[in-house]
Amino acid sequence: MSKTTLVLTIGVVAVLALLFWLLLKTGLISLPSLPQASQQQAEAPPQALTLQWPDLIPPGYNPDDLYLDAQREYDIEALQDDDPRVVEVMKKMEALANASPIKAEMNGKLVRLPGYVVPLETDGKQSSEFLLVPYFGACIHVPPPPANQTVHVVTSDPKGARISKLFEIVWVEGVIKTEKFSSELADAGYVITASKVEPYEDLPEVEPSAP
Repeated sequence: MSKTTLVLTIGVVAVLALLFWLLLKTGLISLPSLPQASQQQAEAPPQALTLQWPDLIPPGYNPDDLYLDAQREYDIEALQDDDPRVVEVMKKMEALANASPIKAEMNGKLVRLPGYVVPLETDGKQSSEFLLVPYFGACIHVPPPPANQTVHVVTSDPKGARISKLFEIVWVEGVIKTEKFSSELADAGYVITASKVEPYEDLPEVEPSAP
């Protein structure tokens, strides 16, 4: 290609580029728009907040204080089994535990919480309603924990979750509500509508802690 031809080619390209820019500027032509991601692709699903049981206790409240206060008033360790004050102190501690404060800021959050299952409804294989507690034996072999350490769980699936035994350890995921619930076994300060109930061993995390 001769020098003259090269100069002419560059000049033509420059003129075409200028013309194209002017057409874009005036809106006479437009570039094709890039494909937009759908709303479902653009928005990631919400992630559940993983909780441990102390997260449900308001600052400044210590469940152990219930026992310490009763010990100071009744000297529990010195009471005999047939002492009528045993029943009195147990009723008093139960009333204080059921009235334990909750954390209002938890209301409406999507959470995950590990714990032990105490079924309220079951056919031996599935359960759609149960209590979730932080330690083995609660509500059955030993007194129930405070209301702010007891969660009433109702599965969103009416068929329930696969629960084959008492005190099975599970992860519960769902929206938590600061609502009171009472049953013959215990009072709960929170309610979770569970979208997921999964065996604990499938999700390696820190063991649920006893109070």
